[in-house]
Amino acid sequence: MLNASPNKPAFDSDRAGAFAEQVMDVINKGSAAAMISIGHRLGLFATLAGMRPASSAEIAAAAGLAERYVREWLAVMVTSGVVHYEPKRGTYLLPAEHAACLTPAGSLGNLAVYGQHVALLGEVQERLIALFRQGGGTSYADYPCFHQIMAEDSGQSVIAPLFDHVLPLAKGIDARLAAGIDVLDAGCGRGAALIAMAARYPASRFVGYDLGGDAIDFATRFAREMGLANICFEQRDLTGFDDKARFDFVTSFDAVHDQKDPAAFIKSLHDALKPGGIYLMQDIGGSARLENNLDFPMASLLYAMSCAHCTPISLGQGGAGLGTMWGWETAERMLKDAGFVRVAMQRLAHDPMNVWFVSEKA
Repeated sequence: MLNASPNKPAFDSDRAGAFAEQVMDVINKGSAAAMISIGHRLGLFATLAGMRPASSAEIAAAAGLAERYVREWLAVMVTSGVVHYEPKRGTYLLPAEHAACLTPAGSLGNLAVYGQHVALLGEVQERLIALFRQGGGTSYADYPCFHQIMAEDSGQSVIAPLFDHVLPLAKGIDARLAAGIDVLDAGCGRGAALIAMAARYPASRFVGYDLGGDAIDFATRFAREMGLANICFEQRDLTGFDDKARFDFVTSFDAVHDQKDPAAFIKSLHDALKPGGIYLMQDIGGSARLENNLDFPMASLLYAMSCAHCTPISLGQGGAGLGTMWGWETAERMLKDAGFVRVAMQRLAHDPMNVWFVSEKA
């Protein structure tokens, strides 16, 4: 062992070796995450969940896929501990306990959805490297399938619990929606939450705004197919949004932190509410302080998404680039600074990654 310099500790070879193993484990698991994304996109987990122990040929036939690729994918799943393999029979099995968090019907939510974010990081790597060197930002068009991924995420964290857990956070809103009020979803994405509300509350009127044209087109087609006459969608940059006292209820689901100016955005939503109106905001529930997020669920993934998407999206609009982990403290302060008289922060048991704010206008 080399002698330590006065300002530098001695090199610990055992510690270095242990850390090298840790890095190898990280890279290994990252590879598995990318393959989990592929399995999710191809419906392989759902196929496996409905099968008894089966060969790769049987699994490929059931999924309608090429066996050689399925076999190699299964090898990744076996070595990462996702799928069980019986070598004597050459069969594979997805245990029910594993399917519980890897399939749409799983009782623990479909975590395979988040594997798609890992795969997306690879797709935007070259663009991100250029941003590191040159500065600047991105637009939503730079991210393939982004709105589709976010719609799946929202389907679990917002849509599924919308009527039983999410809307009840805003006391009395169910009765007001049933009676008929004006509702805005700011940054609505593909509009699934708003469409669900429009179908349930025909007496109310619903408006969805989003910067992404492809998302708005999707939402408009979906609402039309459902025959909903009480909802409309519009592609709109909400920078400088200036509707005054128009809405009784405003929502935003994971849409504030990557705005050009989140504080001004929240203030504009406050001003868009009628007196007594309610703003329901969902965003990432991490802290503004890095040291508080060391044990936060999937913190590394969230910071990676921030680096690759949320921060450059804001910078690309000329914004401050607060990032995904802008912090519940920052959100709470901005809501109070916007003029809301009551700001209540809540978390839901089914959703450890997000925080919900219910704010009321005087």
